Amino acid sequence: MMTKEQYIDHWMNTSEEDWVTVGGLFAIDRYLHCLFWAHLVLEKLAKALWIKHNMDDIPPKTHNIIWLLKEANIDLGDEKMKFLEKFNNFQSSTRYPDYTDKTYKLCTKEFALQELEKVKEVRTCLLKMLP
Repeated sequence: MMTKEQYIDHWMNTSEEDWVTVGGLFAIDRYLHCLFWAHLVLEKLAKALWIKHNMDDIPPKTHNIIWLLKEANIDLGDEKMKFLEKFNNFQSSTRYPDYTDKTYKLCTKEFALQELEKVKEVRTCLLKMLP
């Protein structure tokens, strides 16, 4: 059985691995997939925080970053929370055809760069809250 700290470490470590994947996908111009993985990065950090601030060691099976943060009593401020509300859409953007077509057109290099800058800010904030 893993300890609470080991569960938190698991989510933090896999988030870090996914962050490397984000850079690789961006480098080969896979912007939609890059943002999907960027969502995973933030989601996994939110799950680590959820574990830190809750009794259970297994976070709920959800992809909603806002919900996870609220359940951990974490508020990043209006600007970052509004960004996350919009960014939550990337968790489904590569999974379902009705999202994929619209989102592929949206995901230019410039758009991905702007979104990744915001992801970096949120990621830094979340990491500061973790061990």
